[in-house]
Order: sequence, then structure tokens, then C-alpha cells
Amino acid sequence: MRARLTTLVLMLVTAAVVAQLPAQQPAKQAPKQPKTYTSAKEVVAMMAKAKSERKQDQANFIQGLLQLAPYTANLEYRAVVGPAAVHEKEAELFYVIDGSGTLVTGGKLAGESRTNAENLTGTAIDGGMSQDVAKGDFFIVPENTPHWFSKINGTLVLMSLHVPRPR
Repeated sequence: MRARLTTLVLMLVTAAVVAQLPAQQPAKQAPKQPKTYTSAKEVVAMMAKAKSERKQDQANFIQGLLQLAPYTANLEYRAVVGPAAVHEKEAELFYVIDGSGTLVTGGKLAGESRTNAENLTGTAIDGGMSQDVAKGDFFIVPENTPHWFSKINGTLVLMSLHVPRPR
């Protein structure tokens, strides 16, 4: 009986103490720290990671290369054709690190849907202009321009940089 009474008193005291503690605030996300350098060795390691961790049907495995607000450069590892996209407020600059494929720009998104306030996605592009791209190529896609990698030859590894455009 005494043990039960002691347990009950401890539970009540604990509950009273917890009730007086301030409510926990949601954790604030720390601002992203600048990352202004990535070595070639790190890029090779990122490519290996993407190759080993990418799920079979995952169109794009993305990892951060550089970060200096408001700019973020990513490594994009593509092994299958994915959705088409339109970025309404950002241009997108690409450099082909490795591999090759076919880029389609312009035209109209097929099966268009909104992914968020500033981006649209689609299953493909109707119309547009096709351009073969390969290791060493640079290209930029202006804001509000549909773009899609309609063909991937094995793998396509890109550096992509979203460039906010003034309105």
C-alpha cells in the first residue's frame, strides 16, 4: 500500500512540474550556411552516392554543391526520364558534368499540374525544341520556359543553378 501511495505522489509531483514548464516552441530552422567550395573529389563521391542510393524509379537524385543565399547549385544525377518543369520566377543554368541526353525546351507542358506557388510540372512537353546535350555543355533555361530531359543515355549528371529573376 505504501509503495502505491509513493508511486501516486511521485506521478502527481511530476505532472505538476511538467505542467509548469513552458511549452516547447517548434525548432527554428537554422539558416543555411554558405558553402562556397566543392572539390572534384567531393563531386566524384557525390556521384557514387547518387548511383548507390538512387531508387530504381527515381528520376532525379539531387545533392547540394554550393550555397550562397539566394543561390544554390545542385548536383543532379539522372538515370531515367522524369517529369517536365516550368519555374515561373527563376531561370535555371546547367552544366553537364557527365553523360548525355536530350533536352526539350519551349512548347507546352503535357499533363500540367502545380507543384508549388512558383513551379509547374508535367508528364512531357508538346512541341518545343530538342537539343542533344553532353559532358562539358552549358545551357540556360529562362524563367517561364518548359524544359524536360526527354532522353537519358545511361546517366546524365548536371550542375544546376536556379537564378532568381527580378519581377
